[in-house]
Amino acid sequence: MSLNFRFAIVSDLHLALPHTIWDHPSRFHLVEVSISAFESVIEHLTQLDLDFLLLPGDLTQHGEADNHIWLQKRLAQLPFPVYVVPGNHDVPVLMANQQSIAFADFPYYYSQFGYENPQQIYYTHQLLPGVRLIGLNSNFFNQQGEQIGRLDTKQLNWLEEVLAAATDELVLVMVHHNVVEHIPQQSRHPIGNRYMLENASELLQILQRYQVKLVFTGHLHVQDVACFENVYDITTGSLVSYPHPYRILEFHRDNHGREWLQILSHRVESVPDFPDLQQLSRQWMGDRSFPFLVKLLTQYPLNLPLAQAKELAPSLRDFWSTIANGDALMDYPNFPQEVRRYIQTYGAIAKSGTPTLIDNNSTLLLNRI
Repeated sequence: MSLNFRFAIVSDLHLALPHTIWDHPSRFHLVEVSISAFESVIEHLTQLDLDFLLLPGDLTQHGEADNHIWLQKRLAQLPFPVYVVPGNHDVPVLMANQQSIAFADFPYYYSQFGYENPQQIYYTHQLLPGVRLIGLNSNFFNQQGEQIGRLDTKQLNWLEEVLAAATDELVLVMVHHNVVEHIPQQSRHPIGNRYMLENASELLQILQRYQVKLVFTGHLHVQDVACFENVYDITTGSLVSYPHPYRILEFHRDNHGREWLQILSHRVESVPDFPDLQQLSRQWMGDRSFPFLVKLLTQYPLNLPLAQAKELAPSLRDFWSTIANGDALMDYPNFPQEVRRYIQTYGAIAKSGTPTLIDNNSTLLLNRI
């Protein structure tokens, strides 16, 4: 039986009304454009015949009630259904404080956008006949009150029950933290591991058992498509970080049971106060990159001496913006060989050694009949 639908993904909005903007000299987020960039995307998406929109977390700058209220009202005006999950910035504290809402309050703000039962911070919803969305919560507070990326046992058990009952449905999973590695050795990397689910392997085993192939994530602020044993993790960059991307996707299943997903990526090129947003944003990121690059070079696995890292870092000022843009191809032939090879591993190169440019615009064949 054929199946065709179109949807969009906009991730890591970090919405910040002007009076809530928190400034810091080293932040990568250009939250000043959050409202105008989102409005620009909405203007485009409302011209399309979308079946639904997914927002995989970090909806707000830092969980401010005013920002959640603004977004809730704006989403209610859209002509297509919208589904959200919380990111770490949406629920940064377990109990409400002067800045942020309480963790348990998040579903009450978004009862029209997936959370039909606001007493539970994860949900499932039938998007279309034969198509089911599972929205997971990857924000976990340990005994010390620290927020980490993890799915608790109760949620994993619930997930198994939902998947066992969805045998005849196409299942899409949305969760904020990454499930498949998007940068080299991400689960072990001292910088990258906090963007991964701590128990990603447990989730992957469940998804493989029930033949779930599509997971949509955010958090890392890069355009990347990664695959682990037929499970695709499609992560979408942040709307407030270079290159200010969003995606439009089309799923197709023909009468022979062949399934494929077409991915097209777009960028917000300009907004009223930032007419050359792409250039300015790339420069903004590069100007703030030095501390990050020194940390990257001095920590595992390179462990370079601090002096050498400081010498190399300026040449890498556009390293992260190139990664964030997706389909990166990088080479620094004048670097020491070990460092050169390591930087190359961040590129869109398949194990065969050939470029594999699937991060932005591609068609994924999901099964082979």
